[in-house]
Amino acid sequence: MNPSSESRRELDSTVINIELTLVSIIQGVALFFLTDNARASMSVRHWENFLYVAAGLCVIFVFWSRSIIHTLTLIKWPLEFGHNFFYIACALGEAILFSRLDSPLAWFQLSAAYAAVVWLLFIYDMRLIRARITESTSLADQTLYARARADQLLNIWILVPLLFLLNLGCAFAIRSQPDLFISRARHVWLINVQLASFIGYLIYIGNYFKAIAPLLLRNRERAGEQ
Repeated sequence: MNPSSESRRELDSTVINIELTLVSIIQGVALFFLTDNARASMSVRHWENFLYVAAGLCVIFVFWSRSIIHTLTLIKWPLEFGHNFFYIACALGEAILFSRLDSPLAWFQLSAAYAAVVWLLFIYDMRLIRARITESTSLADQTLYARARADQLLNIWILVPLLFLLNLGCAFAIRSQPDLFISRARHVWLINVQLASFIGYLIYIGNYFKAIAPLLLRNRERAGEQ
């Protein structure tokens, strides 16, 4: 076995462990803020706050699952500081978002801002995909990274922009017609739409992972043979 290949594999493993640890910590922090604010805001009288808590939980599910797939697919040596700084910024955004479970207008405004940061993260991470494509030497690697690139572009051009516009539209609707959406509690319609969009996106993530799982396995088997 080539000593340089062994050293590179050890460094890759170290970077992956750092990434997984970071994701676990920051999402644990986000879950703490969601739990703490949910305890204070949920009551039988304001049952609609349960919907906002469910939406917040979906935000954590989405970020965690995307991060895990991203780590298993793309993360290698050297450590990418900018990418991890974006992760920390997203965790801060989640914590701030979860502090407004009882304010529909602020919730959708902050959701739009959070979606914008995630959008920038997807754009920034294209450089990682380009690096993996450039260094790929086997058909298995090329196929895996081609799927990752297609998924990334789908998120950049369609999925995340739609989520951003959805939240922006909900915030505009509440701001322009507070009597309808706040006084008459019709904001429940809007949070239901957002919650449905998150659930749909989680289904998409699950299907995407099922599609790339065999490619990931072949990629790891090939790396172990080198």
